[in-house]
Amino acid sequence: MEAYVTLTIENQVGFVEFFHPNRNSMPSDVLSKLEQTIIDAGKNDAIKVIVLKSGGDRTFCAGASFNEVIAIDNELTGKQFFLGFANVINAMRKCPKLIIGRVQGKTVGGGVGLAAATDYCLATQYASVRLSELSIGIGPFVIEPAVSRKIGVTAMSQMTIDAETFFTTEFAKEKGLYSEVFATTEDLDLAVKVLAERLASYNPDALREMKNVFWKNTENWDALLEERAEMSGKLVLSAFTKKTLKRFR
Repeated sequence: MEAYVTLTIENQVGFVEFFHPNRNSMPSDVLSKLEQTIIDAGKNDAIKVIVLKSGGDRTFCAGASFNEVIAIDNELTGKQFFLGFANVINAMRKCPKLIIGRVQGKTVGGGVGLAAATDYCLATQYASVRLSELSIGIGPFVIEPAVSRKIGVTAMSQMTIDAETFFTTEFAKEKGLYSEVFATTEDLDLAVKVLAERLASYNPDALREMKNVFWKNTENWDALLEERAEMSGKLVLSAFTKKTLKRFR
């Protein structure tokens, strides 16, 4: 299957779905499409609530595309690549509609940032999480504000330092990344549908104002995440990172 980003509307709920055949790892073009699709859904009057989901069964998002990261050969290209996740997170933050996350499986790196940037996130028991960036010579700089805002600096630091461990779904729920966890994808999808359609029946003005309250004091994130992308773009050029990433090609 080829990579895609789609938007479908059912009962005033906009389902934004992304997919990449390599465990939903995200190259720049898919990230750009995802950003624009979220912006478009936010402007669509037929949509009251947004659901962010990915295709496939057991991986929500494997983070950045390693093949594209390996190809980075200068700081500007590096910054532009890491701005991909930054731009998606900022699009989610600035979207005037509530975004529900539907996480059906494991998520790594930037995928954890996407889950953290949703306003309410539901998952299956298979949705363990990992921040592996330090182990490959960079760090989760771009997604850190979103992850720390959701689970706190202590839990974020624990995940970052223990970079080769998948933390359990129970850990993610206890720390606040997930609001509810379900045994099966079918149970998850039913819960997402019920919640999203219920929210879509509420006063849209109240939902919009509530979203503003949720994201208070994040107005500096456009500049902050750009700075973090620049930081990552420099580190990814290190000999350590280049050597490490070749193992994942």
